[in-house]
Amino acid sequence: MARRFTRALTLLPALALAATAASCAEEVNTGGDSQAGGEITLINEGTLTTCTHLPYKPFQFTEGGKTVGFDVDLVDLVAEDLGVKQEVFDTSFESIESGAALDTGQCDLAAAAMTINDTRKKVMDFSEGYYDANQALLVKKGSGITDLADLKGKVLGVQLGTTGEEYAEAHKEEFGYTTRQFEDLALLETAVKTGQITAGINDNSVLYDFVKSNPDVEVTTEFETGEEYGIAVRKGNGALLAKINEVLDAAKQDGRYDEIYEKWFGKKPESK
Repeated sequence: MARRFTRALTLLPALALAATAASCAEEVNTGGDSQAGGEITLINEGTLTTCTHLPYKPFQFTEGGKTVGFDVDLVDLVAEDLGVKQEVFDTSFESIESGAALDTGQCDLAAAAMTINDTRKKVMDFSEGYYDANQALLVKKGSGITDLADLKGKVLGVQLGTTGEEYAEAHKEEFGYTTRQFEDLALLETAVKTGQITAGINDNSVLYDFVKSNPDVEVTTEFETGEEYGIAVRKGNGALLAKINEVLDAAKQDGRYDEIYEKWFGKKPESK
């Protein structure tokens, strides 16, 4: 039987949260380093505030008026350990991956299916990796497009600020396609489905999830980019980072991680 977790998730409008942060500016501690084992300071007492960018199913998306998903369930474990509730704040992915959302005190941590890389590590600190990913190509079913080489003279859609965009930009001169940016995953997927663009590139798991309910599109290839997702905190926030790693490690050891993984992906994770 799957373990149940108590959740009180509230999706906060960006303007409302910004106004709250402004009115309580003196109470928000966004500066000062902390060490592993030190006191954990949250921007709002009794609440672990998570920055993410919706939708990115099955990692985070809205269902029945609540924000749910793999990442959401994992952060619930951290909130549960701290004895607080989790609140999810939907903001632009650019503000998350640039570190701005954390530096300005919009959230305590960021969980947005975000790949750990050297550029991002300069502006935020990451947990140990919790999910492996590669890039993949989404096209209309029967299009005959099986690789980037088939996109010469065509348009490849990318999501702004993602590693998929980086990969596409790095290879477009070689393969002769142009790229078109989209603000979020749903817009990118819809553009492929409706023929606005020839193909789209993004993380493999989210594209496979989209194909399940959209049989007129397909994933024809993956690109072995060897990515790992991490939960991010403001640079120097060692106390919260250590707690996140402690909880993730415990969940992997006692089976809770496997239960959550199977809940959202329909299978247990592969052994490393």
